[in-house]
Amino acid sequence: METVNSARKDDMQNPGSDLSEQIKAATKEIHVRAENTQLMLSYQKGQITLPQYKLLLCSLYEIYKALEEEMDRNASHPGVAPIYFPQELARLETLERDLEHFFGQEWRKRVIIPAATHRYTQRLRKIGEGNPKLLVAHAYTRYLGDLSGGQILGKITQKSIGLSSGEGLSFFSFPGVSSPNRFKQLYRSRMNSIELTKEEREGVLEEAIMAFELNIQVFNDLQKMLSVTEEAYGDQEKAKTPAIIPSLSIVQLSLGICVALATVGMGIYVF
Repeated sequence: METVNSARKDDMQNPGSDLSEQIKAATKEIHVRAENTQLMLSYQKGQITLPQYKLLLCSLYEIYKALEEEMDRNASHPGVAPIYFPQELARLETLERDLEHFFGQEWRKRVIIPAATHRYTQRLRKIGEGNPKLLVAHAYTRYLGDLSGGQILGKITQKSIGLSSGEGLSFFSFPGVSSPNRFKQLYRSRMNSIELTKEEREGVLEEAIMAFELNIQVFNDLQKMLSVTEEAYGDQEKAKTPAIIPSLSIVQLSLGICVALATVGMGIYVF
């Protein structure tokens, strides 16, 4: 917690600064860590693969499902109401469309999620029930991050995995936001208007750092799942067995094994 304490100390020395600026300063170091995970480096190099993207969509769906359900449930809470923009920002339906495109109408039966994603969703449920003011940390880092890089990442994804149309890329589109820059200014203004005590503000800064840490864990778990899948597929190719097993079945089997191992390691899914 040295990073948290250091960031909190530096930011709280300037009690008049905006909450959005304080979060930006407090998460500067861990933001760099998140950008340097293997999954994000693949994105930056334009080397994202279809398996990577599909697994990422699965985790994003669970994360946004938890976040948006908690935001809806606390829509009138003074710590949530100022930043509640379901028409402009909601991602759940876009993710459902993308998942249906890649997995078919019964996509819910085929979604595979790592333990880190369950930890993330559990955290969102916990603060939504017990301390809704902390939701601002997750909403800010997720929505404004997606809004800022959405168009660029969408183009990278489309080119990397060879999508000929916009199908499968709904997540990156924000039709309710005509000007991302103006909307981000509005969002920060609303966010900065939330009334917080000194202790509550410190809690939000810590929660923002935790949000990045949880995202890093998700990225790392997804990469491990992909590594297990690739190894399983490679072993099958070497064996050259007469029976032909559909590649999708291989992916589902190997990922299922990986998730099961993660479950054993955690004792129980906790996010």
